[in-house]
Amino acid sequence: MSDLEQFKTEIRSWLEENCPPEMRKPVRGDEDMCWGGRNFEFQSEAQKVWLERCAAKGYTVPDWPKEYGGAGLSPAETKIFRREMAKLGCRSPLSSFGIWMLGPALLKFGTEEQKVHYLNQIAHGEIRWCQGYSEPGSGSDLVSLQTFGDDKGDHWIVNGQKVWTSYADKADWIFCLVRTDKEDKYRGISFLLFDMETPGVSTKPIKLISGSSPFCETFFDDVKVPKDQIVGELNRGWDVAKYLLGHEREMISGGGLGDGSPSLGAKMTGAIGLNGLGMLDDQILRSELAQFDVDALAFRAMAEKFMDEMKAGKGHPAQPNMMKYSGTELNKQRHELVMSAGGSDALEWESEASRGGKKPREWLRTKANSIEGGTSEIMLNVISKRILELPDN
Repeated sequence: MSDLEQFKTEIRSWLEENCPPEMRKPVRGDEDMCWGGRNFEFQSEAQKVWLERCAAKGYTVPDWPKEYGGAGLSPAETKIFRREMAKLGCRSPLSSFGIWMLGPALLKFGTEEQKVHYLNQIAHGEIRWCQGYSEPGSGSDLVSLQTFGDDKGDHWIVNGQKVWTSYADKADWIFCLVRTDKEDKYRGISFLLFDMETPGVSTKPIKLISGSSPFCETFFDDVKVPKDQIVGELNRGWDVAKYLLGHEREMISGGGLGDGSPSLGAKMTGAIGLNGLGMLDDQILRSELAQFDVDALAFRAMAEKFMDEMKAGKGHPAQPNMMKYSGTELNKQRHELVMSAGGSDALEWESEASRGGKKPREWLRTKANSIEGGTSEIMLNVISKRILELPDN
């Protein structure tokens, strides 16, 4: 037996023994996800146990080094681990912007002290992060941001506003782009970390057309930030920001596959019904669902290829843009099909049977996918210039 085969056998055995049955059911929404943090309330003892067991083994971040809370798995071992998780239907033990976005940036740009301090907290679900990028006048043109950090010697005093700050009202800390030099548009931005309970930080939820939203406005009024809470070099935060955006776009793109089920058509059987031949009893919808399943398989293969190339240091810088655009379109299409399969029942908005209109609310929520993390128009522009090398005109 090869080393990888041995690892596969061992990890499958560990998952079967340690993943509680309740944690092998499909995630129905945010309420089933473990976000961690100092104020997080576990939905069940099984959710708490699953996080603790995985964190103890480093399996919340299996490919991170052991000294930072990970398991130190190789890329091949990490791939096996995730596949075995999927086969058993194991839920992710921890959902975290710290894992998906800040962690990779800290691994590349953070000091050793920052890595040891913050990454271990992230890996154990002890700290929940939000992202302070967009501002009311700075969306796609992010470098025009105006939130300013005034140098006071051993600390900055930060004033300004962020918008579309996901889960800011629930986060413990924020990773934030702050202008520290007003003279240089690109080299005048720094990447700061600070506690959301720092005096002067306040949030206000933003409601979307779906009736609810994770988004907030976030305000900074004379917020004191110590100098050692900068990541990377002073005024070079744009380098960190661009690197992190690549990981954010990969995260958003993953929504296109939903809960990871191999076939959307198979999930729609109950809503559509079967004909006498055992096929979905709607020829047009059956064709559209089959096309979606093919597109989802192609997207999954593309994502795996890009991930392997990135870990080998051979990835193209614009590949996350491709993933973000493709995943966005796939996710919108998936929810359109879910609504079509549900017919008029899928439009129901408030009953207990529809779980408070879960389907239509999620369908409406997908409309923001083509805006957040970089608009689809910007993604297509980057793809055309950086990958296809098309002229500007």
